[in-house]
Amino acid sequence: MTLRFYDTASAEVRNFVPLIEGKASLYYCGATVQGMPHVGHIRSAIAFDQLTRWLQYRGLRVTVVRNVTDIDDKILAKSEASFAPDFSPEAGEVPREEWWALAYRYEREFLKAYDTLGVSRPTYEPRATGHIPEMHALIQQLIDRGHAYPALDDSGDVYFDVRSWGRYGALTRQNIDDMQAAPDADPRGKKDPRDFALWKGSKEGEPATASWASPWGKGRPGWHLECSAMVTKYLGTAFDIHGGGLDLRFPHHENEMAQSQAAGHPFANFWMHNGMVTYQGEKMSKSIGNTISPAEMLELAPPRVVRYYLGQAHYRSVLDYRPTSLQEAAAAVERIDGFLAKAAARFGGDAGIADGNHGPSSGIDAFCEAMDDDLNVPRALAALHETVRAGNTALAEGDDAAARDAMHAVVLMTDVLGLNAVAGSAAVNTREAEALEVLVEAQLAARAAARAEKDWAASDAIRDTLNQAGVVVEDGPDGATWSLKRD
Repeated sequence: MTLRFYDTASAEVRNFVPLIEGKASLYYCGATVQGMPHVGHIRSAIAFDQLTRWLQYRGLRVTVVRNVTDIDDKILAKSEASFAPDFSPEAGEVPREEWWALAYRYEREFLKAYDTLGVSRPTYEPRATGHIPEMHALIQQLIDRGHAYPALDDSGDVYFDVRSWGRYGALTRQNIDDMQAAPDADPRGKKDPRDFALWKGSKEGEPATASWASPWGKGRPGWHLECSAMVTKYLGTAFDIHGGGLDLRFPHHENEMAQSQAAGHPFANFWMHNGMVTYQGEKMSKSIGNTISPAEMLELAPPRVVRYYLGQAHYRSVLDYRPTSLQEAAAAVERIDGFLAKAAARFGGDAGIADGNHGPSSGIDAFCEAMDDDLNVPRALAALHETVRAGNTALAEGDDAAARDAMHAVVLMTDVLGLNAVAGSAAVNTREAEALEVLVEAQLAARAAARAEKDWAASDAIRDTLNQAGVVVEDGPDGATWSLKRD
């Protein structure tokens, strides 16, 4: 077994060796809770959920931290707008809403979306507002080491001095002089326009609840500082993997890496970034109306289908949405479910519980090779569907050993991909499956007796009754088989 992942910092696929044997530590950027989750947020969460599940399958004890940014310029601006006399609430917006109430409301919307699509809860999900002392300590470290300074204009801001850190720009391989100015604070207080805010002094008109006392005056943390302080607290100054969307590489992750390493922390051993979601080849934009939200997807398709679609591409590639995307994903899920239903009907629900015993034709080896190779989900899905095809062939030919083996393998693969963790999963509930099997088999026995007596009317009536109940009966040379209809 050799796990290999692409590391953004070195721009190469490297062997993954955990810093601590038998364990893996993963931090990935969660939401800035200033609005409803968009499809990019959910794609990222699913990609790192697949990574977590694969590391666990490979025997590692995984600690996952996903932050919540619950104090931010956009959160304050949206809250302030809700207090305006002429505020006209959008769908779902709340007038006169304090910033902390707004942030918590949207945080719950993110959790709801994650849970609906089977994203595992992280080991811990810290909020930025709960870690102000840790942020103060990190800022002071940077000041003491000559990499940060209080604002030159007495605004109460504190900035990271990008020119003091010779490796600034290393993550994205940029030259400082080619970078744009950091737009996070008034440049008059900066030595260099590219210096970014570690601490933002309280401004007139901002709510008193949105600031904390500090050695540099009342204020709140800069966006980039939050993640460095939280990841260090929960995973240490050196950890295995830092993840997030491709759009976070610069400036967010570049600044995180710079301030953390300037403080003397080794920080992340791997940087992993998932690709964006486009709409028919174009960047999604509300202004031109080519967007689709997770909520809209869930109105068009069941959660398992949405999860399959959002998790089917290689995590580093662009995932393109088209009007037929969810239909294609639904057809793929239906093929998997159809096989599992037929196999469960033959062997009973507990036969689908993966026990680690797989034969040479199970497809597990190909699946594992794909997932070990930089989490290559497209190749892994190809192995899954080939196993489904082989399983259906084995069922048709009466090869119970091969069919049972395929069923075990398919359940394992769908577990790893998180498809069996989604609400409405096809993972078979043993007692329900066994009860259904007894009832359907009794009806099929009655139908077989009617056919033996050439009572075609009774035979057809039983078949029609089962069909109305969602049970499809197929006659074959070895007798009748049945499966459940798929929506």
